[in-house]
Amino acid sequence: MRTTKTYLIFLRFFFCFFLASVAAPVQADVEEDTRPRNVRVVWLRNPSTTATLIWDTVKPTTDNSVRIQQHGAEEARTHKARWNESYSYADKENVDLNYHRVLIDGLLPSTRYDVEFESDGQKSRRLYFVTAPDDNRSMTFLFGGDSRSDQRARRSVNEMMAELVTEAQATEDPADDIVGLIHAGDYVATGTSLKQWSRWLGDHELTTAEDGRLLPIIPARGNHDRGRLFNEAFGFKIKDQHNWYGVSFGTFLRVSVLNTEASVAGRQAKWLDQELATNRATHRWLVAQYHRPAYAATKWPSSALIHWVPLFEKHNVDLVCEGDGHTIKRTVPIRNGKQDPTGIVYVGEGGLGVPPRQPKPKRWYLQSPGMCGSGHHVQRLKFEEDTLTYEVVLLGGKIGDRWEKKK
Repeated sequence: MRTTKTYLIFLRFFFCFFLASVAAPVQADVEEDTRPRNVRVVWLRNPSTTATLIWDTVKPTTDNSVRIQQHGAEEARTHKARWNESYSYADKENVDLNYHRVLIDGLLPSTRYDVEFESDGQKSRRLYFVTAPDDNRSMTFLFGGDSRSDQRARRSVNEMMAELVTEAQATEDPADDIVGLIHAGDYVATGTSLKQWSRWLGDHELTTAEDGRLLPIIPARGNHDRGRLFNEAFGFKIKDQHNWYGVSFGTFLRVSVLNTEASVAGRQAKWLDQELATNRATHRWLVAQYHRPAYAATKWPSSALIHWVPLFEKHNVDLVCEGDGHTIKRTVPIRNGKQDPTGIVYVGEGGLGVPPRQPKPKRWYLQSPGMCGSGHHVQRLKFEEDTLTYEVVLLGGKIGDRWEKKK
């Protein structure tokens, strides 16, 4: 009797333990599927007062919001996500991933905002971003492109960028503070692959500093970024075929983002002419960025050489940032197709993780005082009242090139 009773107690205990062990992972999986991930801040306009906040969940969710609070303030605001959709091409690769997007305006310039993302009761850790200055304050940006193909290298470069943001904060000099990342395109190898975008978006979180500071991104479309996923990942309208726009940092700096995957002539060239004419009269510094290079370090020149370069020279753009070549390059100053001290310098060409190529150093515009090289890297652009300082930061932290432009 006692043996039978003991045996029944043991069976009851084992059965309860079995149920608990089966149930626990199911609950954990549900929470994991609705946990906010791939958090990012995108600047498409008015970065001093406006930000697009985007995050993902594995499963569709019905209650998605961002809680935002000026750092140190008592009151917080909650913004419901107005866009909650499954990514395109999910069925093609049998991938579950959904995006949630909030556009927030009415922010204060040069201000830290603490943010917390929530989907169906699951919350992210507390993060923060800093809005852009709107005055003539010196500032620094990171620039790069071509982060596809080599995930290990991409993750290493992203981690280095987070370290650079942290190091810049430690100097306590506002001029050193890294405001955002200017990205020249080619995030993934296949623009219609949600699996690749999912990996890229997850890796982009590694640019977040250790203290939770998010690095806002100013994106351009690359030739590998065809399809709707680019628009969905960065908050453009789904059917937007243009993806050219301008972002102002007060009257100090204007970044004109172009799209070499659309027609570079016609409407885009007309827009660029007006964009540069208007902002040259009001801004201290003008920068253009796009993917396929006009003065290529290894490939043939793109049609930007014919349609955009004359406009850059007409309006005296201060710097042009290009991608696509998988090299390091800084041209001599160029005007009218030749070296000219009054000309424009073109830098690039993408080192955020893609396997490097070797440049062609015999091209006249890459010879001294220009330079070219190879290796994973990010470029750092510091804008001050009278000086633009350009540096190439190689993976590991060594400075691979440095150049200054004086006003």
